[in-house]
Amino acid sequence: MAGWESSARVSVVGRQGCHLCDVALEIVRRVAAETGADVEVVDIDEHPDLLARYADEIPVTFVDGAQHDYWRVDEGRLRAALS
Repeated sequence: MAGWESSARVSVVGRQGCHLCDVALEIVRRVAAETGADVEVVDIDEHPDLLARYADEIPVTFVDGAQHDYWRVDEGRLRAALS
């Protein structure tokens, strides 16, 4: 993705005031704490390229730079991806 690179193991792309983003971030932070993964939160409104691509899919989660989930985070699937 042009204009955005992450060094974190898990990235959550979302926006302020997004209830699904808050829920996804809670799950991601819990699993990351258990697995020792780094988490990055990316505000989609600060990245026009992300906004153009993912506006209708937030929150979007990435693991090791690859898209993992959107709208909802499957906790078991995330845990498996991080193990």
